[in-house]
Amino acid sequence: MGICGTAMGNVALMMRELGHEVSGSDTGIYPPMSDLLRDADVEILDGWDPERLAALKPDRVVVGNAISRGNPEIEWLLATRALPIVSLPALLSETTLSTRQPIVITGTHGKTTTSALTAFLLREHRGDPGWLVGGVPRDLPNGAHAGEAGRPFVIEGDEYDSAFFDKRSKFVHYQPRILAINNLEFDHGDIFRDLADIQRSFSHVIRLVPRNGFILYNGDEENLRPLLPVDWCSCYSVGVGKDCDLRIENFKENAQGASFTLRWRGTLWDKVSWPLHGLYNARNAAVALLAAGLALKPDDPFCPLDVTALAKYQGVKRRQECLLDVTNLTILEDFGHHPTAVAQVLESLRNRYPGHRITACFEPRSNTGATNIFQERFTDALALADAVYLGPVFRGDRYTDDKRLNTKVMADVLKERGVCAGAFGDFDSLLTELCEATRQKQERPRCVVFFSNGGFGGIHHRFATEMTTFNTAVT
Repeated sequence: MGICGTAMGNVALMMRELGHEVSGSDTGIYPPMSDLLRDADVEILDGWDPERLAALKPDRVVVGNAISRGNPEIEWLLATRALPIVSLPALLSETTLSTRQPIVITGTHGKTTTSALTAFLLREHRGDPGWLVGGVPRDLPNGAHAGEAGRPFVIEGDEYDSAFFDKRSKFVHYQPRILAINNLEFDHGDIFRDLADIQRSFSHVIRLVPRNGFILYNGDEENLRPLLPVDWCSCYSVGVGKDCDLRIENFKENAQGASFTLRWRGTLWDKVSWPLHGLYNARNAAVALLAAGLALKPDDPFCPLDVTALAKYQGVKRRQECLLDVTNLTILEDFGHHPTAVAQVLESLRNRYPGHRITACFEPRSNTGATNIFQERFTDALALADAVYLGPVFRGDRYTDDKRLNTKVMADVLKERGVCAGAFGDFDSLLTELCEATRQKQERPRCVVFFSNGGFGGIHHRFATEMTTFNTAVT
């Protein structure tokens, strides 16, 4: 149920790979997941129909965490107990992870990139690792692969809850052999009360790492210090701090990419040059390298790794993905939906495009981002841009006025800080004004970045098309 979600769809494909017959139901069926499923002959059933589900008689029903009480199929299942139900994380634990060596990548930010990168590095060394990535990796054939039994399995460990009937974080099910924690901040205000509540959930997965396992963590993250290190397994810190076990030094970036040096407990490991940007991505790379190395050779993680493989790494779609790059205009799409992530990308863009006018378009869409919990922090982050276009709050009618993100107030505050800003009630109005501003003659080239963990009404692609046509006409 909910088969077109990124994780659900990828796991459906992996279950098919393992020999199971798979079908699924959903509403609002849309590509790319719907296309991937149909290409693999996985039947997608439109809408919810208890009678149809009863006739299918599946061995079990996998319930996505977007499904809640009131769903007709759920109500029938609970009333009749006719079929067993299971959460997606529990299914993975039972069918796959129990026969693999799980590498669980967790943290508030960077999970998808680090998971994809770890799987890429393991695959480069001609093993047959498995993986489950909550995005569309450019360097892997798909978002999920079962791999061989006994081999490493890289999985993105989300702290969000597992299902409406299992409110534990997903990663509690994932049996970590190697656990990586990139960072830890307050997020998901719809299910966590405060930072301490999230720290408590992370402490649960930390307790599941065996004595012969490893924990890798961000040594620069203050919020992890009450939790790590622990004394029952090997713990290694990664970061720029002088006390980090794996230290990132000499970080530099430009429009072509970034370079940095890795030093293991004072000894030079290697120098890295790669096409990704931002210090946060350098940390993602360091974590992925150490995780992959420990999985391949726990007693000497650096021997089996060819760091130069990073030079050809392409990353994950929608993470600073370039939609257009012409003489006076660069258009990027980014998944950023937390103020820290938005600020990190904008800081990186300043380094990459020092002569550009940076324009940030933001869609408040996540369950936390649509509320006013982070209103001041989002405002501070977006103030790093020269111009800001705020889209409508996704399903804003879910919230009362005193709980909903107030984009008009944000725009007013940004203007007071000298940022050109506007709040828009619909996508078309935003697109119209953005196109008009971009067509005007500018003293500086412009870099426009769209931040959303959803579709932004498709206007980022429409904007790229409009500007391609305009640029062609002008030249």
